[in-house]
Amino acid sequence: MSIFSHFKSMKKHAVKEWDREHLKPVVLSSICTGEKTAGFEDEAGHFHAVMLVRSPEELKAFADEYGIDVDSIQIRY
Repeated sequence: MSIFSHFKSMKKHAVKEWDREHLKPVVLSSICTGEKTAGFEDEAGHFHAVMLVRSPEELKAFADEYGIDVDSIQIRY
């Protein structure tokens, strides 16, 4: 194991900031195709897509990236 791979594993994952007061985390799920997109919805109901979600692991990665509890994410169809 090289010293560089050791430092890579020590890399901290910073939580990305988002407007917690005006945005809420949402997953939009298509009833036709099942495609899921994670993002944020503002007070006016506009959705701001962040990433495509193809597995529970990717949903967890989205939640970890933004410091969100997975259970608090709303799913919209």
